[in-house]
Amino acid sequence: MKIRRTAIATAVCGGFLLTACSSSGFGSDSSAEQKTSGKQDLTVMIGSSGDAETNAVKAAASAWAKKTGNKVTVVPAQNLDQQLGQALAGGSPPDVFYVGSSVFANYAKGNSLYAYGDKLPEKDDFSETLRKSFSYDDKFVCAPKDSSTLALAVNTKMWKAAGLTDADYPKSWDDLAKTARKLTTDKVSGLVLSSSYDRIGAFIKQAGGGITNADQTKITADSPANVEALTYVKKLLTDGVLKFPKQVDTGWGGEAFGTEKAAMTIEGNWLTGAMSTDYPSVDYKVVPLPAGPKDKGTLSFSTCWGVANKSAHHDAAVSLVEAFTTAEQQVTFAGAYGVLPSRTSALESFQQKHPQDKAFVDGAAYAQGPVTVPGFTKVLTQFDTDLAELATADPKKILSDLQANGEQVLKSAN
Repeated sequence: MKIRRTAIATAVCGGFLLTACSSSGFGSDSSAEQKTSGKQDLTVMIGSSGDAETNAVKAAASAWAKKTGNKVTVVPAQNLDQQLGQALAGGSPPDVFYVGSSVFANYAKGNSLYAYGDKLPEKDDFSETLRKSFSYDDKFVCAPKDSSTLALAVNTKMWKAAGLTDADYPKSWDDLAKTARKLTTDKVSGLVLSSSYDRIGAFIKQAGGGITNADQTKITADSPANVEALTYVKKLLTDGVLKFPKQVDTGWGGEAFGTEKAAMTIEGNWLTGAMSTDYPSVDYKVVPLPAGPKDKGTLSFSTCWGVANKSAHHDAAVSLVEAFTTAEQQVTFAGAYGVLPSRTSALESFQQKHPQDKAFVDGAAYAQGPVTVPGFTKVLTQFDTDLAELATADPKKILSDLQANGEQVLKSAN
């Protein structure tokens, strides 16, 4: 499984900003007449990673339906972006649905989402980073359904063969470069990771940089810290100790790691499920990402439980979301399909049951959340394209272009 950003705006109306769509879909301020009594029939649309996730959501929905006397139909979308976008634009959306953090602001600005987050009695149990990822105009809009962070996975057999011990797990950028060099052979790359911001962005955080300031009101891409981060990654590439997946004929870091074309990779906790399913014979250990010149740093990924503004079942939908996001239910979901709970109170219980995921859990405390500026998906897509050529490109030029593109979108978003 890989985490990818998606461009719903393009799928729905072909425009640069989702909020440019017609008022009949995203721009309407009206909500349907609410049904607050009697049995209610809700539809939940999800973008499922597979049968395990689908079955887990269906089981939780069934339990809530049995308890409340309502009915819930869970729809695993074949293409969530397209199907959800069309349903929202058409004015007949599902009541509850997955919303990725990278496109959340597009929907929020378009008034497609019912803002219920501040009404949740235990809203503060979601980390500040996650609440911020799903807030718009100072409102906590929707509850994070789970989370993921990045960590460093190490092939233990290759590690020992290179004469490395537990004491050698990299704590700094220098350590990472040295161990990657020791692990690199004619057939194995010391480190393989995706060329996207969703991986390289961790180095930006570790250098003390970022694409925006803390409240995402200013683009800060063209900074010395960001240049330092990309320059470091570029050196790993030119030294031949880091390769991108396509350079080793694989689709993502987990595949390179699982097929033992990489001794190390930087991936999220979804790697655990992929390794147990596809590469069960590979022994490995997951450790925290090394700290950079400024601090520790990793990235946070999440999806929220969106409730449609046009749904006629707001109260029932929020009740269902509350059932989906209890600490106990989140631990069940996490164990079923390889995510982390988004509630702080559930993380300790999860870690006790899954000690191998400690590095991912610990990273939740200092992870950098995504950029949630409306329309920013296209900017990040271009940034990813530029990062893919980092080995031969000028980091300053890449960041200068990111700065200009980001400022253009931020100006349009305000």
